[in-house]
Formats: sequence, C-alpha cells, structure tokens
Amino acid sequence: MKYIIILGDGMADLPMEELGGMTPMQAARTPWMDRLAREGRTGMLHTIPAGFNPGSEIANLSVLGYDVASVFEGRGSLEAASMGVEVAPDEMAMRCNLITIEKGLIRNHSAGHIATEEAAELIYFLQEELGGRDVNFFPGISYRHLLKLKGGDKRIVCTPPHDVPGEPFRGLLVRPELPEAAPTADLLNDLILESQALLADHPVNVRRREAGKEPANSIWLWSPGYRPKMETLLEKYNLRSGSVISEVDLSLGISVYAGLKPIEVAGATGLYDTNYEGKAAAAIEALRRDDLVFLHIEASDEAGHEGDFALKVRTIEYLDRRIVGPIYEAVSQWSEPVTIAVLPDHPTPCHLKTHTSDPVPFLIWNPALPSDGVDHYDEFSVRKGVYGELHGAEFMEVLFEK
Repeated sequence: MKYIIILGDGMADLPMEELGGMTPMQAARTPWMDRLAREGRTGMLHTIPAGFNPGSEIANLSVLGYDVASVFEGRGSLEAASMGVEVAPDEMAMRCNLITIEKGLIRNHSAGHIATEEAAELIYFLQEELGGRDVNFFPGISYRHLLKLKGGDKRIVCTPPHDVPGEPFRGLLVRPELPEAAPTADLLNDLILESQALLADHPVNVRRREAGKEPANSIWLWSPGYRPKMETLLEKYNLRSGSVISEVDLSLGISVYAGLKPIEVAGATGLYDTNYEGKAAAAIEALRRDDLVFLHIEASDEAGHEGDFALKVRTIEYLDRRIVGPIYEAVSQWSEPVTIAVLPDHPTPCHLKTHTSDPVPFLIWNPALPSDGVDHYDEFSVRKGVYGELHGAEFMEVLFEK
C-alpha cells in the first residue's frame, strides 16, 4: 500500500450569507472529492492542541502525527531547513515577513503578494545594511523570509501579521516574556523600525507605488525558535521512502525534518495561479517510487486571508478538478493500491481573514476498507462519518490502518 496526503491549506471555512448560508467548500463544485468521500471514510480532525495558536506550523505538524508540544520550535527554524540554512545550537531563527504599513497600521501581511525577485532584492539590501556577524537575513519566497540571530532568547511574544490586519503596528511590537529576554526583544524591534526607514524609498517600492501596488515598506519578525528534534515519518510509520511537494517554506521545512524529499515543480506559486497540473503530475510520479507523498496546496489559505470568498471557492474547485481528479484517475488503475487522504490543516474563514482552531473535515479513500455512507466532502457532511472526531496523531494512525 502507498499513501498520498493532499492538503488544501486553510480550505475549511464558516457559513456565509454571500454563499446562501454555505461554506466555500459546500458552494464549490467538487465531484472528485465527493466521490472519494462517497467511496471512502470521513471524519473531523482537531489539528490545534490546547494552548497553541492556530498557525499552519502547528496544524501541519499535527496532521503529520507529531506531538506538537515536544517538537515545535517556531516557524523560523522549520523554514530554515527548507531553505538549506543551518541553525546552530547557539542560534535562533524566526520568520521575517515583508509587509505593508500605512498610516501606522498593518495594511497587508504579504505586501500585496510581492514577487520573489522583488522581495529578494529588498532582503539582500537589508542584509547589507543591517546584517552582519550576529544578525543575518535570508531570502525566501514572495513575502516569506528568514532572520537568524546568534544568542537570541525565544522567550518573547510576537504577533503573526496575518492575524492583525488594520491594527496599529506599534502596539504589536515584540515583547519579552521574562526580563532576561528584553535585549532580544529590543534588538528585534530596532530592526523592524530601521527597516521601515531603509525600505520607504527603495527603488523596488518606488516602482511598486507607481504601478499601484502595495509597497513592502517594513519587515515583521515572529515565531522564534531553535533547531527542533524530530523523529522522521519513515521511522514512525515504518516507511521506505517519502517525498513532499509544496511551494511554501514552512511545509517544506517540516517535511525535511520529517525525512521527506522535496520535489520542485516549475510554476508553483502558492497562489490561485499555481501549476496545479505540474504538481499533480509530480505527485503521481513520486508515488511510483515512494511509499508516502505529502502534497501541499496553499491557494485557499491565501484567498481566506484576503477575505475573497469567490476566489476561495475557485481555488477549492481547482484543487478538486486539477489535483484530486487526475491523481485518483491515475492511481485507481494501479495494481499496487494507493490510499488517498484529503484535508485542510486549519480553517481560514474569509470573514475573519485569519486562522481558527476549529476542527477540519477529512476523507480517507482506502480501496481495502468499506465506505461509511457520507455523500459529500465538506465541514458538515463528514460529521456523520465513521471516524467521528479525531485529535492530532490519530489521523495518521487511521491513515495507515490496514
């Protein structure tokens, strides 16, 4: 038996008046996911343990079967792994967003989904101006980048920028949890403020404003941590090999620590215009040689953060038609059976524009197991599924049941 997990990031939502009281998952036309639900088994999964914020890093670790409390060390160190950036024992890594601040308010957490090439120019500029022996910036993808700090103290309070659109940024600057962490908090806040002065009239931002785009006029630092210690999925579940397909550094970093091989797909963007067909083809090819494939699609999460319910519906339909359908049609013909799982990592409700801790719907299509009679795949239909409500690692346990 082989296995593929298709994760539609942030796909779950809440009922909306604009959609006649339906969620985007209910409103979307998803014949392939509905077929898998009808032929498979379903349930709800709690991906956010008590006491944790509903970040993608927490949810993805949970989906992959990890005890979050024992392995989580912040997004920065996870994303560093995907970027090939080594985090030494005396270093702290953290996420470095490029964001838009307007009139003292956080206007956009992604600087209008700034292009990777533009963002890299800004990050290299900040490295020249602010980086050095103990502080170093590393470019990532679009607005998502990395800061590494020698001797940093992770006992600080940071706010994810996508959680606070429209809020005054000064009240959300880094705070120490303990007096000993105050020097780290002060240093990080100085970097944020200095970046604003440096980026305000940078040529990249001059061009962006002239084109009517959001300027990337500030960094935002959050989710600090050290290098995590994680057992690989191959060890945990007695697998021979595994791979990951994602355009998001966070998911790639988790997967690298989890022992999965990253597969690059040309044209993968993390948005609605990502190369769906390329990712589906890469997943099918990877399943020919690997026991487990983790296929991560970011588009629905970004639509949720933008509050664009029509786009979110479209991304869910794209996932169904351009990912789930081709994969099902291919592997259902193979002599070696393949189990297909589909789920979000967390909800990203369009009206809230941020993540919530609510459980998410999941389906598992295993040709060796009987169906549970659920006809549709959405946040409400699967509540009647045979799995009921699961928590964290229980999802991987039922995924691998024979």
